Amino acid sequence: MKGSMNSKIARMMLPGLKRWIVIILAGITVIVVGIFLFLGYHPVHVTTMLIRETLEQAAELVPHKASGIVVIVGGALIVCIAIYKMTLNVVGAYLPNDRESIPDVLYRKRHLAKGPRVVVIGGGTGLSNLLRGIKMFTNNITAIVTVGDDGGSSGRLREGFGVLPPGDLRNCITALADEEGLVTELFRYRFDSGEGLEGHSFGNLFLTAVCAITNGDMLEATRVASRVLNSCGQVLPSTLVNCTLVAEMSDGTVVKGESNITEAGARIKTLSLIPEKPKATPEAIEAIHDADLIILGPGSLYTSIIPNLLVEGIPQAIRDSNADKIYVTNVLTQLGETTGYSVGDHIEAILAHSGTAGNLGYRLMEAVLVNDQAPELEGKIPPDIKPVALDSDRVRELGVVVVKRYLLSQKTIGHHDSDKLAKTIMLWHMRHGRKQPIKQTMGKPTVKSENKPATKVSPTEQQIDMEQSGAALVTAGSKEQMTSDSSATNASGSA
Repeated sequence: MKGSMNSKIARMMLPGLKRWIVIILAGITVIVVGIFLFLGYHPVHVTTMLIRETLEQAAELVPHKASGIVVIVGGALIVCIAIYKMTLNVVGAYLPNDRESIPDVLYRKRHLAKGPRVVVIGGGTGLSNLLRGIKMFTNNITAIVTVGDDGGSSGRLREGFGVLPPGDLRNCITALADEEGLVTELFRYRFDSGEGLEGHSFGNLFLTAVCAITNGDMLEATRVASRVLNSCGQVLPSTLVNCTLVAEMSDGTVVKGESNITEAGARIKTLSLIPEKPKATPEAIEAIHDADLIILGPGSLYTSIIPNLLVEGIPQAIRDSNADKIYVTNVLTQLGETTGYSVGDHIEAILAHSGTAGNLGYRLMEAVLVNDQAPELEGKIPPDIKPVALDSDRVRELGVVVVKRYLLSQKTIGHHDSDKLAKTIMLWHMRHGRKQPIKQTMGKPTVKSENKPATKVSPTEQQIDMEQSGAALVTAGSKEQMTSDSSATNASGSA
């Protein structure tokens, strides 16, 4: 204890001591110079002579070529060490200890920047959960988010300030953040007290504030938030029009507002928007046209996925896109929206609301990803919530291929594991083969024929067993195969 106290006192005195030590050494140097001058030796002459004699002796002992190499190597080492230290100082200012390492930054900037262009369409926690996994494979991500939320913090800000509901946008921006630092946690922070603040998240308030100072430009607000969090991708509202969801129930009643629809409890017959067919965000259409991979879901069927497909231009852009297209169905049914729904019911509802013919489902989604692991739910959730049942024959009739995989999260009941989900989708995409983006003429996408092209293979169900097959998903066949090869593909593609 005494020793530590002494060292602490020494450290406290050190700044003052160093100054006087330097002054003492300077005084000694002056005295030595004075002695040399008194004895008749000029310090410059003595120093020059000493250096010359040292170099002459070194030249006699070591050949000039060897000494030259030694000097060059020594100089190079000095330069390299100086550059290394300088680089650490400069980069350290941008990468403090609580952020990712330099190799991770280089990998993300150089490798992930060349990844496939991925568009993810949906909303809610399902979309943000998927984005956390997808960002490990590519930085070229566009999240197209529904803007129909009218409950909670988003609903209050929407009503009070007339802005687009920021909740889902904020969730996606934070999900794409390149690190889980203090700023990211700040955006997620939700006030649990305070008059007027209780229930609001800081991220929602931030987006609302930026939107206000940019004259209501929510696109600019999302860009600013993405820059603050250094998000790897862009987040876009599906439309810039403030819309209200309207549901017609199976009993004929009409319910307005997202929060009211989920609480109604009746089976939803059709969903629409007020105003009808709002214009899509131009950047969202452009991202779909340029995409290599388009993912629908996961998320609430009627309040997260379908609202995006009711926006004018988005379903047509998806159908015209040459990207690989996959729909991720939920693990469980959702009370108030999809009670008793099967995989086929989900797909049929999406096709109907997007204006896609029932037998041309492959135009909107070529495959559906289904969880093939039975969750342990007994006593943990309401009895009306069940795993989404797979009706394979019906899905095939809708023109969609089934891909089955173990996708359950071990942390959250009834949710996908973000890493497993992203890896499965990216493996499917890699196996499926990448295609060039669609060519546009005068800004308009090329319109495809409504008849199924000959290059499409008749969809067959695929049951994937990753443990037996190694490490890759097997699809029903390449898009470039002719229909005449479909029988051979069916024989090799099914598990």
